[in-house]
Amino acid sequence: MRRIPFAINSYYHICNRSNDEKAIFLEEKDYARFLFLILFYQAPLSFFNIGRQTPYFVRHRRHRMFNIPAQVLEKVVATRRVGLSAFAIMPNHFHLLVQEKEEGGISRYLQRIQNGYAKYFNAKHRKRGHLFQGSFRAIPVETDKQLLYLSAYIHRNPRDLEEWRGKERTYPWSSYQDCIKKNRWGGLLKSNIFLNQFSTQKSYETFVETSTAKLRQGESPIKNLLLE
Repeated sequence: MRRIPFAINSYYHICNRSNDEKAIFLEEKDYARFLFLILFYQAPLSFFNIGRQTPYFVRHRRHRMFNIPAQVLEKVVATRRVGLSAFAIMPNHFHLLVQEKEEGGISRYLQRIQNGYAKYFNAKHRKRGHLFQGSFRAIPVETDKQLLYLSAYIHRNPRDLEEWRGKERTYPWSSYQDCIKKNRWGGLLKSNIFLNQFSTQKSYETFVETSTAKLRQGESPIKNLLLE
């Protein structure tokens, strides 16, 4: 159980993994389902026919968008109880950088996400029992240095996957591409808390690529710039 209080306007590193450390995202539709939840459940709104959104996202590989009306997007932004700043969805775990915008916001947000995904996953893949390892882990972000390192850590997570090492820029299940190129999600993803500390998106990309986060033993951060 978490023992830290959540403070309004403060940022937190949220992470959790599968109960047995086995993969809980088995195909693109699973990743897309969880991505929809972390984006749109920032607000206490109800969404129907979510099952139609994930195939749409997978089919539109070029743009990687959900089919949600602009007025709904605006309502989510206007009524959200947390602010999402960065994310990475990995085969058996996830990382989020979120801001507490109202009392109890993060707790309700994660409860809704994890319960919703667990019900979907267990029904689809004919599983039973707890999907996630406990509730979730929350670490407060207390300094700018910690914030910047955390953003790089989250965005470099895909390099743990051999097929994505050196290709983190195009990993579809993280917010990295939204920080160094066009933000696919507009107001649903507010990364300015760390991006505003860089003069350009390119300078942020260089920071991430040369970060010591997620380095392998004996690896130089400079070499990361050469990996494509």
